[in-house]
Amino acid sequence: MTTPNIQPPSQQQSSLTFTEGFLLGQLSVVILIGAFIKFFIFGDPPSPETTASTRALARQSRDRGHRKSFSINSSPVAPGRSDVRHSSSNVLRHPPRLTTPIILAKTYYNVNAHQPESLDWFNVLIAQTIAQFRTDAHQDEAILTSLTKVLNGPQKPDFLSSIKITEISLGEDFPILSNCRVHPVHDGSTEPDSARLQARMDVDLSDLITFAIETKIVLNWPRPVTAVLPVALAVSIVRFSGTLSISFLPSVSHPTPATHPASSSPSQQPLSTTPTSLAFSFLPDYRLDLNVRSLVGSRSRLQDIPKIAQMVENRLHAWIDERCVEPRVQQVALPSLWPRKKNTRGPPSEEGDGQGVRAPEPVRDIREEARREVEEERRRDREHWEREAAAGYPEGLRWRSKAEGGGYEMPGAMPM
Repeated sequence: MTTPNIQPPSQQQSSLTFTEGFLLGQLSVVILIGAFIKFFIFGDPPSPETTASTRALARQSRDRGHRKSFSINSSPVAPGRSDVRHSSSNVLRHPPRLTTPIILAKTYYNVNAHQPESLDWFNVLIAQTIAQFRTDAHQDEAILTSLTKVLNGPQKPDFLSSIKITEISLGEDFPILSNCRVHPVHDGSTEPDSARLQARMDVDLSDLITFAIETKIVLNWPRPVTAVLPVALAVSIVRFSGTLSISFLPSVSHPTPATHPASSSPSQQPLSTTPTSLAFSFLPDYRLDLNVRSLVGSRSRLQDIPKIAQMVENRLHAWIDERCVEPRVQQVALPSLWPRKKNTRGPPSEEGDGQGVRAPEPVRDIREEARREVEEERRRDREHWEREAAAGYPEGLRWRSKAEGGGYEMPGAMPM
């Protein structure tokens, strides 16, 4: 009589424990993946007001330490030397040093009582400039070519295929500048006369400026082009508002680094002068509202993923903060505004000197054509004379007179 094969209770209990643990582990992984997808990818972004206030507080706390040690006019100046070069001649008289209070007094501007200005005339000039820029961009498509070249340059990551621009919209509205006021800024200096004048104005732009691209994310592991994921992204600037600061920086002279510092004294070092520049920046409390649209996948597409929108917005805000948000400024060198004859445009002057005034196009074309004909004929005559001299032919009377410079030939004359 055979006895049934009964499994020991210890082995049965261990197998049940392993199965429960395996199922529990799989369930926890599924819960984590679902929570990640729901809250990290498809989570609701915060409101624009909350995001703007949070970013403004973060900028102020981050840049508070930089403002104490930053000076926009800081530049190395040789000890014992002034930052302005004076002429040794006594003919050109040097006026007294113009400080900020003197400039404000001579222009009758009271920073405490003057009312803010509307800047309507300046808005018209800015609108004309932007309108011309948009017209030029649509005609030659230079902006499309340059942006395509930049996006597909060496800085493009290896996991991205070629980037194609699908839409560029430069908008239809114009920025409105208002509430302009002028006040002195000390830049951390304790001297009362070292302040520079700064103009601050409010900027508001409500428009739809769009930039859209298409690309593919390529997975090159464990072998090249293992998987390809199409991605489409469109970023639109809906509104920008903030405070713009503008100031002029005078030219500053500082010593040029010498090649042999031991042999040159500080008084003999040459000075290099930086040109007068225009500095502008935005206050940290600016607001930039964006509309980011995304499309990921080829068959099963994921549309408008909130996390992608947050990453793009953070990247654009960081790009702006690193370049033109106080205490960082953008400096643009100003050209010389001294009137010159070569920059004169318009009808010829009554004196008839013709210097600096462009001649009409037909007359200039005729002159250029006649000059080219004379130069071409002289070149042919010179080559013919050189060939005859190299072949040993006797030098003709005609070529000898030209070589000696004794003859003059009328432009367009028939050959002899």
